[in-house]
Amino acid sequence: MILNHLNLAVTDAGEAADFLVSYFGMRREPGGNKNFVVLRDDADIVLTLMKDKRTAYPGNFHIGFIQESEADVDALNRRLKADGFDVAPPERHHAWTFYVEAPGGITVEVLA
Repeated sequence: MILNHLNLAVTDAGEAADFLVSYFGMRREPGGNKNFVVLRDDADIVLTLMKDKRTAYPGNFHIGFIQESEADVDALNRRLKADGFDVAPPERHHAWTFYVEAPGGITVEVLA
């Protein structure tokens, strides 16, 4: 059996998709609209974003993007901060990591 996709409810599918494309290299699949976007990553994992104004995830819910190196984590942290996102510096926990609140109401972990 193969996992086909993961769907996330977001307050703004377009903004969330733009964020994931810009910072994490996801690709938009054709055929979406302002309420539903299909993204794909380099491993062909499909992530769908569906607009829902009642979006609420548990406090520890997040999606994660592994970077190739700690230097890449640091660089992405600086880029997000320069672009106006409220991000704390990376810290050593289970990995070299930080979290960012993405547009649309989802939390993203960046780690190496």
